[in-house]
Amino acid sequence: MSVLAIGLSHRTAPVALLERVSVTGDALVKLLHDVQQDTSVAEAMVISTCNRVEIYVTVDRFHAAVTSISGLLAVHSGVPADELTPHLYVHYEERAVEHLFSMVCGLDSMAVGEGQILGQVRQALKLAQKHGTVGATLNELTQQALRVGKRAHTDTGIDQAGPSLVSAGLALAGDLAGRRALVVGAGSMSSLAAVTLQRAGVTDIVVANRTYERGARLAESVGGRAVAFAAVREELAGADIVITCTGAGRHVITSDMLTRGVFLLDLALPHDIDPAVREVPGVTLVDLETIQESGVGSRGGDAVESVRALVAEELSAYLDAARAARVTPTVVALRSKAAGVVESELGRLMMRMPDLDDKARDEIAMTVQRVVDKLLHEPTVRVKQLAAGPGGDHYAEALRELFNLDPKMPAAVREVEL
Repeated sequence: MSVLAIGLSHRTAPVALLERVSVTGDALVKLLHDVQQDTSVAEAMVISTCNRVEIYVTVDRFHAAVTSISGLLAVHSGVPADELTPHLYVHYEERAVEHLFSMVCGLDSMAVGEGQILGQVRQALKLAQKHGTVGATLNELTQQALRVGKRAHTDTGIDQAGPSLVSAGLALAGDLAGRRALVVGAGSMSSLAAVTLQRAGVTDIVVANRTYERGARLAESVGGRAVAFAAVREELAGADIVITCTGAGRHVITSDMLTRGVFLLDLALPHDIDPAVREVPGVTLVDLETIQESGVGSRGGDAVESVRALVAEELSAYLDAARAARVTPTVVALRSKAAGVVESELGRLMMRMPDLDDKARDEIAMTVQRVVDKLLHEPTVRVKQLAAGPGGDHYAEALRELFNLDPKMPAAVREVEL
């Protein structure tokens, strides 16, 4: 099985299209199951954020999988395939692993180096685990990617390589000190927004969330106050800055709710704020499209180069280990066949020499086994070393051919390992 990644992101598609393709909640679970149930797919995981929708699968047929998964994404998003396809990218095997590692490190983010993608990928893996759509390959790959991402943020300066989406958006708002802010939502992005506002000198922060208790916890952490979600309209009347990221999937702020000039930052996808608010005098709306066009999050410098080097190092190590692991079932099958031969020949010998006592039988058995183990040790160690390099799969094939191993045997061992 090989790893295949199909998706689109802010790099390949306009935000308006990403908004249409974005899937959350039950729709995300349905897409996950439909992909995994495709005949060409063994494992599946879907990463859906405001900046990307990516489907990771393990497959044994490349072209069939690309066609079917692209079709499923079109069906679930409601975007015609001929409109969606030009914006899709496809990564296979080594390139798929490299893309995942780079993405988790924040190199592929709109705001270079942002750390939220780590949590988003972790949640995608948990969802796939919960619904049983990942097996050993995707589980181990994603866990390793998360370790690589954590190492990047710990060992390099990638966190400072570019501003977060919140900082990128607020950079367009001017001086924040002394202004009054309303944060709509209390998730991870909203929490980051509240902390960023506090650090920028905003002393009056109001948090509105559907679950009041969660909003209250966030408000308390930044010295603000919480209000019920129903109070958003009322709070808008006194706010200078409004940041929204609710995941509601619909507009929670519309032009009829605004009575004065205000700076609005919409970090949600689908959008929380109706674009028509731009027609209201004095209102400034910054959304993901605005940030994308500004290029404010595209800086990188030395930290980015450090992370790229780290990704290359981790990718090489992962691929070497993966290639070596592929030969293991063949080695196990070879040793199993050898054990069968030993058992069979010892059985014949004991039938011919029935007068041997138990001590002699044990000594003969141990001697024969030692001979077989020594004969197999060097080739099995060497084939694992060779398998870690390019073209490593050919060594496993040669081993199966030379020792006439049943092709079903390594496959059976692999199934047991999974």
